[in-house]
Amino acid sequence: MSAVADNYAKLQELGVEVLSVSVDSHFVHKMWNDHELSKMVEGGVPFPMISDQAGNVGRAYGVWDEGQGIELRGRFIIDPDGSIQAMEVMTPPVGRKLAESVRQIQAFQVVRESQGKEATPAGWEPGLPTLKPGPELVGNVWKVWKPSMEK
Repeated sequence: MSAVADNYAKLQELGVEVLSVSVDSHFVHKMWNDHELSKMVEGGVPFPMISDQAGNVGRAYGVWDEGQGIELRGRFIIDPDGSIQAMEVMTPPVGRKLAESVRQIQAFQVVRESQGKEATPAGWEPGLPTLKPGPELVGNVWKVWKPSMEK
């Protein structure tokens, strides 16, 4: 949460809106922001922290743990049309790396802007070549992309 808050301006530059959802009440969110997160990130969390105490959002996104009454930690990249383009669900002891989320958002944006005429290979980052799907690419990917091209 603090990593996302600390990089919120960069996400906004990419046209991304961030929503945080948990089973905690809005009172718990306020306490957590005021007494913990605001000490990690100047100004605290600049995006909405939404309470899903009944687990309805968690159920809809497949992260609700009925037995424990909690939501697993998940990250969803949802395109402007409302379609989930990527999701990652992790157990609580393992943190995510925001740089990978940013890279994926940039990759999805390239593909979307090209209307599917470009694809981003594994490890692609802005500034690296994209692939142009089509019959001429079959058997020739090696000519335009190698894993060593990753930064």
